[in-house]
Amino acid sequence: MDVTELVRISIILLLVATIVALLSRRVGIPYVTGLVLAGLPFTELMSRPIGLDPSLVLNLFLPILIFDAGINTDVSRLRSTFKPIALLAGPGAILSSVIIAVLLKFGLGLGWIPAAFMGIILANTDTVSMIAVFKEIPVPSRLSTIVEGETLFNDAAALVSFNLISQVYSTGSLTFQEGIQQLLFIAIGGSIVGLVLGYLSIPVFARLDDPLSSLLLTVAVALGTFQAGQFLGVSGAVAVVVAGLIFGNLGLSRQTTASSRITLLSFWEYASFTVNTFIFLLIGVEINLLTFWQTLPAVLLAVLAYQVGRVLTVYPLLAGIRWFDRPIPLRWQHLLFFGNIKGSLSMALALSLPPTLPGRDILITLVFGSVLVSLVGQGLSLPWVVKRLKLSTVSPTQEQMEQWQAELITAKAAQDELEGLLKSGILPKSVYEEMRSRYQVKVAGAEKSLREFYNRRSGELEHSTGDYMSKLDAIRRRLILAEKGVLNEALRKRILSETIVRGRLRTLDEQLLQLEDD
Repeated sequence: MDVTELVRISIILLLVATIVALLSRRVGIPYVTGLVLAGLPFTELMSRPIGLDPSLVLNLFLPILIFDAGINTDVSRLRSTFKPIALLAGPGAILSSVIIAVLLKFGLGLGWIPAAFMGIILANTDTVSMIAVFKEIPVPSRLSTIVEGETLFNDAAALVSFNLISQVYSTGSLTFQEGIQQLLFIAIGGSIVGLVLGYLSIPVFARLDDPLSSLLLTVAVALGTFQAGQFLGVSGAVAVVVAGLIFGNLGLSRQTTASSRITLLSFWEYASFTVNTFIFLLIGVEINLLTFWQTLPAVLLAVLAYQVGRVLTVYPLLAGIRWFDRPIPLRWQHLLFFGNIKGSLSMALALSLPPTLPGRDILITLVFGSVLVSLVGQGLSLPWVVKRLKLSTVSPTQEQMEQWQAELITAKAAQDELEGLLKSGILPKSVYEEMRSRYQVKVAGAEKSLREFYNRRSGELEHSTGDYMSKLDAIRRRLILAEKGVLNEALRKRILSETIVRGRLRTLDEQLLQLEDD
């Protein structure tokens, strides 16, 4: 395909995506589901076939999506939900893969290696649809963090496991001990690559005073980290996850100007949105409806297999989490099960199956069909499920309180920016004082309103809505986490003894467990 034809096809796809964006809002269906449906007739309309290139997805699209998720993930929030995320993305993904593989092995008569590939591919979750719904329908922030965190680490885990099974297939054998060693080498090696490149990029980023140059650096870090990991024989996906987390939480510090932060975050939001648009359109293009209809019974069995795998991992694992972390409400578990949607990585992995694998074409057809059923069936009903589970209840009290918080946060941010402009000599002191006083009025008004709200202790307020207590719990949780951070730092610097610090940390952990979910 020459450049002219590639540009022509890209323009057509962008126009289709624009039409889908307009219609999806009117019809009330998720944007990504609309893209898949719009892509279905493309194969018949185009003069020559176009499709999803697995190399393009794995080497370009995937690093962009992972890095964008990493820089937008707050490590403090991730740390507070790390246990359920680790359970779902680690043991949960492995257990689900095994269950799917066993069901498809005996249900469809597959060999163990093809069944293992299918288990890994179909155990992977793509929650782009869920995140899109969350933007329209607000859900508890802890639930949203769990969903995003599971996806962030699940993609990396799927790639590591897929490469491991590929090695088993190519070499013919791999002992359990060798498999564990290889798995640890790939995962830990990827983490080290991400740590090194992530930290090395921060001082370079700090010296760049041009937002566009800073933007180019982040693109180089995202794509370069993935390639470095692959070149060294470790997980490029894990490396990008770690580099994104480091850059987003340390590189984009308060010392970065507001304009630079906005430019960077806006670019990555646009890049992620564009990549998802092309991916989901091309998913629709890749699926042949006639082939899908002919293999529908096998596809439905595959869908049943991955849903059974999800049921037998989400509910048992999250039911037992109450013994060492805050419990996960049952309604949240229902959404984590139902939001088990398949997407781009599943299709890219299917297309990356070894060419000599027996029944490769059948496996690809099964994955494509499962993705279509998942995106259309679960994707279309997901907003209804979220509303039905009553996860999106936002009271007028909470809305008013968040309005005051927004006023306070934005006014404080503007004052911080004014401080930087004054120190750099861009703003004269007289102008600075005049503009700062205007924002101070907003700060004082918002603080007064919030103070009056938090000072209310009437039983009517506390019992009529859970927003009051949940908001206070969120604030208390942040304060406790800050206390834990200071204690760990004091222990590291040998200011306090380990006995004292450990005792205090146990007390703080108990207080965290007693707080309600926000």
